[in-house]
Amino acid sequence: MRAIRGATTVSENTIEAIRESVTELLDELERQNQLQPEDMISVTFSVTKDLDAIFPAAIARARPGWDNVAMLDVQQMHVEGSLQRCIRFLIHAYLPTSTLIHHIYLRHARNLRPDWSLPQSLQASQPAVKSKV
Repeated sequence: MRAIRGATTVSENTIEAIRESVTELLDELERQNQLQPEDMISVTFSVTKDLDAIFPAAIARARPGWDNVAMLDVQQMHVEGSLQRCIRFLIHAYLPTSTLIHHIYLRHARNLRPDWSLPQSLQASQPAVKSKV
């Protein structure tokens, strides 16, 4: 079992803007990781307190095959000064340990984990970078 992280930001708290950002994030997740819904065990989405127009899991369930994946939406803990209008995910999936994992950080969320811009197995050879999660 492997874990994949990712995040993005949303331009405004509307169904359309959230759908656009979540779709872009999940498209990139599937593209970079060749991940199939049948490989996924569960997905947890967290959103900052300023996003409440729609559940990200509702958007994901509309994707082919995703309706059989266990999903949960939660509100991200608020920390003063943290990134606003942010959607994060944590996916647990059955993937071989030899598979390169690409954690997906888009839009303003790229600043959250610049150290995860490389595939997971390549990070061991890179110097550690301190970042905000």
